[in-house]
Amino acid sequence: MSLVLDPTAQDLLFRAARTANTFTEEPVTQDQVQAIYDLVKYGPTSMNQQPLRIVLVRSTEARERLTEHLSEGNRKKTADAPLVAILAADNEFHEELPSQFPHFPQAKELFAERETREQSARLNALIQVGYFIIGVRAAGLAAGPMTGFDAEGINKEFFSDGKHSVLVVVNIGKPGESAWFPRSPRLTYDQVVTTV
Repeated sequence: MSLVLDPTAQDLLFRAARTANTFTEEPVTQDQVQAIYDLVKYGPTSMNQQPLRIVLVRSTEARERLTEHLSEGNRKKTADAPLVAILAADNEFHEELPSQFPHFPQAKELFAERETREQSARLNALIQVGYFIIGVRAAGLAAGPMTGFDAEGINKEFFSDGKHSVLVVVNIGKPGESAWFPRSPRLTYDQVVTTV
């Protein structure tokens, strides 16, 4: 067998995992979110940047503020999800580099220009978004990641200081009735992989 990971875990994280569109009313606890983060924080990022920032949307008021910026097709499922997370890139991640990348004291200086920081923050936070979704699945929950939203509106609503940029909104919970659309096809190995 080529994979070390147990087949049951492979199914949980990949083969049987799906993007959920409906959820049960079972709450997602703070302990579950903490466990997810404590697992996925070990995923690698360039120079250990760790630019992902997570806003948990729990209150009704915050949920209403969020859903008005979502595409029409994403509003109801977000309003009904037990938990919603706004995943964003911290454009000031370089401030943490002295403690997070201490063996290279000049690391912070490499990101003095805002444009350079934003590009690196976006790339590395998107890598972390992938880890986060796998972490949600590892907790036995389903994730419904969405990019159908008005990013400028969400940034003004939740990140008005300009230090963060929204990347993805993720609904989280136990899958509900008719949670899945039919599985879409996947490209084959030969369509994706070349050897040089």
